[in-house]
Order: sequence, then structure tokens, then C-alpha cells
Amino acid sequence: MPEIEFEELAERHRHELLLHCYRLLGSLTDAEDALQETLLAAWKGLDRFEGRSLPRTWLYSIATNRCLNALRARRRRNYPPPTPPFRPPEPSRHGDLPWLQPYPDSLLEGVSDDAPGPEVRYTTREAVELAFITALQRLAPRQAAVLILCDVLGYTRTEVAPMLDVSPTAVKGLLQRARASLERHRDGGEKQSSPESAAERRLVRRFADALTTDDFVSLVALLVDDAWLAMPPAPHEYHGAEAIIEFLRVVAEWRRPSRMRLEPCRANGQPAFTCRLIGAAERDAGLFALTPAGERLQGFTWFIDDRLPPYFQPDRASAGDSASKSVRRA
Repeated sequence: MPEIEFEELAERHRHELLLHCYRLLGSLTDAEDALQETLLAAWKGLDRFEGRSLPRTWLYSIATNRCLNALRARRRRNYPPPTPPFRPPEPSRHGDLPWLQPYPDSLLEGVSDDAPGPEVRYTTREAVELAFITALQRLAPRQAAVLILCDVLGYTRTEVAPMLDVSPTAVKGLLQRARASLERHRDGGEKQSSPESAAERRLVRRFADALTTDDFVSLVALLVDDAWLAMPPAPHEYHGAEAIIEFLRVVAEWRRPSRMRLEPCRANGQPAFTCRLIGAAERDAGLFALTPAGERLQGFTWFIDDRLPPYFQPDRASAGDSASKSVRRA
């Protein structure tokens, strides 16, 4: 394969390979590293590519195995328990996915929903929702890989077997266990509102107004009874309106006299906001990703990672220009 053809191939599949690595690793920054390793390994292995599979399948095979190596290394790594930049109240429980990060919707624009085979079960949008990504992180690595390759990308078991150097029978067993485990780990909850619908825009606008003005009464009215709040990479999770509001009161005291400015965007197919603290010294304060349930919120995740906002583009159409202006004034 000539150099120019490889560059065109890599560029054509860059976005979908990044998304594939993200699904397996649950981290955008780790996925970027895995993508670079994939393309470097592919470039170095060009002379060994014999054309027995499609170039796209060859790239997916390399990416999958690079991610599996990264997952093995992650399991050997000791993560120091991260903490928020303030003293939070006692959490309802502790999460176990400190590496979890959101994925910008803007990066989905270069990814097609077209699957290469009959096995596909999930659309691109369904397979990037935070609940889906979170559930994948709790599967055994090879189970997650097989499920993504078959049920998301649509490869057949016969095509997946050589990618993982196992038999088609082994792939069948891994896939059965993965499907059963995924259903156990996925959150149920109420039916979500249609993406970017009028109901979702109203909900997003009301959330932003309530959060930035510390209007906890209005915020409680937006939450379902068993609502939750998570905050990776810190393990703290809060369940139920009372626990969530107690946590947000602590946040409000911590950030004063700074104000919270939110900019609407979208992450994992869900409404989101980048967060910036405005005061004597401005600084990024991560990203909020909302999980709607009809006209209320099933929960929201505050990713307290100041590296994230630059990845996310403002989406005023999603939250409405008037909402963006009101958020900025808060």
C-alpha cells in the first residue's frame, strides 16, 4: 500500500477508530493515545498487510488489540483516589470508574451509522450514551471488544475471530456472556426525551438557570425521585434529591464569590454544559452531562476535569440563545 493511500485510509477512518477506542476505554484522552498507537503500528506493519481482510477491518483489529493491551495495563495500575477541589459531604456510595470521560458530539459527525454486517444491534447514537459506555467498562475486556465489534459495528463472528486470535465458537460464547452482562449493568430508568426536542430544551434551560443561581427548590422539581449525581474522576456519587442538594450547597459555598458560567454543548448524544468559574481568577471547572427522563432529570454527571472544556464546542441551538444569555448573567 503506497504512503499516500495509507494517509488517505487513516484520515478516512480516524473518527470512527477514535470512537471505537473510546467505547472500549471509556476515556477520551486514553482513546486518543490508543488511536495514535494504532496508526503508528499500522504504518509500521504495512509490509505485512497481505490483503486477506479489508483495510478497515485490519485497522479495527489493530485498534482493538491496542485497547485490550491498555486495559490490561490499567488493571495493574494503582489509581490514587482523586478528590474534588473542596471537601464534599459523605457520598451515598463510591463509584469505581475514575477514568470515565464524556465524548463530544462534534466528533460523531465523521462517523457513519452504516454497519458492515448483519450482527448490528445498536446505532452509533445508542452506543455512545453514557449509560452504555459505563456498562461496557464493567464487562471483561474481551467481552466488551466482541460486543462492540459484533453488535455495534456489525462484524460477523467469523470476521471477529481472527481479530482476537480465537475461534468463532469462542467469539459466540464471549458474545452471549457480554450481552447478558450488559443488560445487568445498564441503568434502567425512564424513557429519555427525544434528543434536542422542545421538551429537552426547556429542561436544559431550567437546569442551567437553577444551578447557576443556586435555586435548589427549582432544581429539586426537575429531578426524578431516585435521581443521581456522579463526579468522575472523584468516586463520590449522590443518590436522591436530598443528598444531591446537600452536595450542591457545599459547592456553592466553595465557589463564592466566583460565579458559575455554563456554555451549552452536547456529549454522548446528551445535553451538556462546559463549566467555568468567573471571579477574580477565571478557570475551567469541567463539564456537566445531563441524562433526561421525559421532562425531568434522571441524573447528571459533573466531570470535574479542567482538561475537558476545550474538546466541546458551544451548541446554542440545543439550549437556545436565550438560555445561553441567562446562564452567562448568572
